[in-house]
Amino acid sequence: MLTDADVERWLREDVGHHDVTNDVPGETSGRLVAKESGVAAGVDAASAVFDYLDATVTERVADGTAVEPGDALLRVAGPAQAVLRGERVAVNVAAHVSGVATRTFAAVAAAREVDDDVRVAATRKTTPGLRGVEKRAVAAAGGDTHRLDLSHMVMVKDNHVAELGLTEAIERFRERASFATGVEVEVEGPDAAARAAAAGADVVLLDNMAPPETTAAAERVAAADGDALTEASGGITVETVPDYAATGVDVISMGGLTHSAPALDLSFRTGSDG
Repeated sequence: MLTDADVERWLREDVGHHDVTNDVPGETSGRLVAKESGVAAGVDAASAVFDYLDATVTERVADGTAVEPGDALLRVAGPAQAVLRGERVAVNVAAHVSGVATRTFAAVAAAREVDDDVRVAATRKTTPGLRGVEKRAVAAAGGDTHRLDLSHMVMVKDNHVAELGLTEAIERFRERASFATGVEVEVEGPDAAARAAAAGADVVLLDNMAPPETTAAAERVAAADGDALTEASGGITVETVPDYAATGVDVISMGGLTHSAPALDLSFRTGSDG
């Protein structure tokens, strides 16, 4: 959850110890405005910035709302100094995570053109300190958050297999995990995918495979254990999502939803709408 400590840290970084720039008297109003089409997100975070500064958010859209150029994501009123101090932080956070939501929406739409059931998921490749707002942006745009942190699911990756062996790694972590904790295993080929499913993986991550190989691996997993889910990952883009949606996997995960999404172009304007 977003806390006052998070907001205070953001503001401390931007305001510093002697802010002359925003030493403006009186009251004002302002609005956060879209300059391009996209999907709004981070509006709660932007609102929290103004709330912390004792400016009043009078109107805001819900995260996941489609916006067009000129649309206001939020409106705020209060002391001019507070409104101006919150402006840059609010824009930075909302623009960044609106970009995440916009890319997620595009990826989900591309997947749905091929398969209504396949999920598009984010990864843990998030900006330190911003995972919460980035993951909420993914969810608001119709994506799946995947693991929020290491405690949510065991993931057996290539380094674990190198140290322990595939079967031993699965058995070791299964013994140590709660009955409620799933075990996912990363593999790099159809043979290993079948072995992982047979060894008891709940989810088999098909990593860095081209679509034809992904299809073959998904089929091998289904033959080995019909209950195991399959997840495709590794360099998948919005453009290639349809190819992976056609492979029969249950999940398509994309680090690029969070680590490479361009910020949505937003601006903050004070005074009347004019």
